Amino acid sequence: MKSNEEIMEILAAYDLTGSYRKAAELAGCDHHTVRRYVQLRGTGVDPATRQPRPKMIDAFLPKVEELVEASFGKIGADQVHKKLVAMGYDGTDRTTRRAVAAARQAFRAGHRRVHRPWVTEPGLWMQWDWGEGPRLDGRRTSLWCCWLAWSRFRVVIPVLDRTIPTVAACLDATFRAFGGVPTYCLTDNEKTVTTGHIATIPVRNPDIVPIGRFYGTVIRTCVPADPASKGGAENAVKIAKRDLVPTLTNLRGAYETFTQIEQACDEFMAEVNTRVHRETRRRPVEMLDEERFRLHRVPEQPFTAAFGTTRQVHDKDSTIRVDQVRYSVPHQHAGRQVFVRWHGDELVVTGIVDGVAAEITRHRRSTPGNPVIVDAHYPPSARGQRTPRPQNAAEEAFLAIGPGAASWLEEAAAEGVRGIASKMAEAVAMAKLRGVAAVDRALGTAAMAGRFADADLRSILDHQALGDGTTAPSRATENHSLQPGTRGWTGFGQPPARP
Repeated sequence: MKSNEEIMEILAAYDLTGSYRKAAELAGCDHHTVRRYVQLRGTGVDPATRQPRPKMIDAFLPKVEELVEASFGKIGADQVHKKLVAMGYDGTDRTTRRAVAAARQAFRAGHRRVHRPWVTEPGLWMQWDWGEGPRLDGRRTSLWCCWLAWSRFRVVIPVLDRTIPTVAACLDATFRAFGGVPTYCLTDNEKTVTTGHIATIPVRNPDIVPIGRFYGTVIRTCVPADPASKGGAENAVKIAKRDLVPTLTNLRGAYETFTQIEQACDEFMAEVNTRVHRETRRRPVEMLDEERFRLHRVPEQPFTAAFGTTRQVHDKDSTIRVDQVRYSVPHQHAGRQVFVRWHGDELVVTGIVDGVAAEITRHRRSTPGNPVIVDAHYPPSARGQRTPRPQNAAEEAFLAIGPGAASWLEEAAAEGVRGIASKMAEAVAMAKLRGVAAVDRALGTAAMAGRFADADLRSILDHQALGDGTTAPSRATENHSLQPGTRGWTGFGQPPARP
């Protein structure tokens, strides 16, 4: 086979001499070669084109095409070769692979899917999909990824499950991030949206229909096994996973808390929504300001399914019962109705605060017989303690001295001191003579030192009158104990010494 340069030289030599033999002498080839290339040029055929030669597999090509057509291009070349060998083909498997590859290419060319470009319209479509989120202490998380098709504004929300309350909560949060509700919401055929298909018609989950009706949007699903119908959401999931899930590529460290994942998602949204989009050459936040005028208004209150199921808070102990387990609720909601839902292993309790729904507490999942009670949910309680409250004029006069008097009364009562009433009357009389502040300080010192004898209060007053009144009371220690020692017992149990 001559190269293109050699063929051009042969044809140029023939055009110069007009003779096959003379052109052959100039080109250095046989005159039959010159005649063949000249005749090919005269018929309009490319002289450099190699003429196909018959092959052993030509007789079996119809069978190859039949097998490829019947399998929709899925059959392998090894299976085709086995069938051809059984039919008498004695060529190599390499030739069979080339024939199968050519047949597949022809099949795909005849069955290629051509999509009409999707020209988006403001305020019409929103798409959402789920992505595998980062692991949190070995527990799986999911990423709710959605975008407005026209403005390309994206919202990413991390969640711990994909239940109906979670979907409703994510829809509500997404619509409020958009500042409005689009006409259609397109998603995949998960069980939370589609329970099945009958004659290729998707059957909606009855729990998702009222959510769409409440927000004034229509929830639609794409054709099964056809991700091209919602490629925007698929791309949003791919980008979110690439930037948020820790990998060796992005060098992002592992998350320690769920709050860190939420912060990372907020930072991701702030970055992608303020960056110039490759398709529109505009920032999504700028286009969202224009698209909001085409969106429907978001209801003031979210759909109740976003909060979960209702529970009545006990009006006495301010608790609710979920799955046979009691959980405490802030006492301000005692006797009211709250909403509960599971967010992974956390129980989220939502209440109405000043007419607005808000999360009031969260609890870790517990088991029956192990109630979860939080002390902060209850007001300061006097259970097990008593605060001195006067019941007559004498008690009122004594407690009016100050907190030192109250401390003295509590400690004296705990020690079982005799004659507390007379000592209280004496303290009231001393307060009139020596001043309320001095007596109150002396009573506090007596309570700390445990001195409740008849003359102790007067002694402490005299001592404080000599000093500045701030000296800490002295206490007896073991170093100055009057207890006799045990040295005399050292020989106990020992044999007597011999004389």
